[in-house]
Amino acid sequence: MGDTDDAGDRVVVRAATAEDADAIARVHRDSRAATMPYLPPQKRTHEEVAYWVREIVLAQCRVWVAERGGQVLGYAALDGDMLDALYLRPEVLRQGVGTLLLDEARRHSPGGLSLHVFQQNTGARAFYVRHGFTVLDTNDGERNMEKLPDMTMRWTP
Repeated sequence: MGDTDDAGDRVVVRAATAEDADAIARVHRDSRAATMPYLPPQKRTHEEVAYWVREIVLAQCRVWVAERGGQVLGYAALDGDMLDALYLRPEVLRQGVGTLLLDEARRHSPGGLSLHVFQQNTGARAFYVRHGFTVLDTNDGERNMEKLPDMTMRWTP
């Protein structure tokens, strides 16, 4: 096993660029498919999701990627103080990558951070609770395009 200080082994968080749109779209699609089986089947193509990332997410949010050895492992998108997205490649769950991305988003939102999470997403909910988030409200799904019950969670420093 390589030295953990090796640049190729270390996870680095950096600002995302338009060149990352394809990799971010892949992470987004793979993560949703693997960790949220209750979602309706993905109807959008990889190209459509990459376009959305490039033209909408990167244009409207502050976005960071976590990468190791040049491979994007996950991303976080912050819109004001709303954590709009935090997705990881399924094979890197529970390895600290999500915490690195969340810490970066918190650094850029020192007054606190809110997010929406599906009520069925027990893994994500537990992750956010471990990181100091509390539930502000629950919703029947009318505010999300999947029409699934969700909740708003908030972290206040």
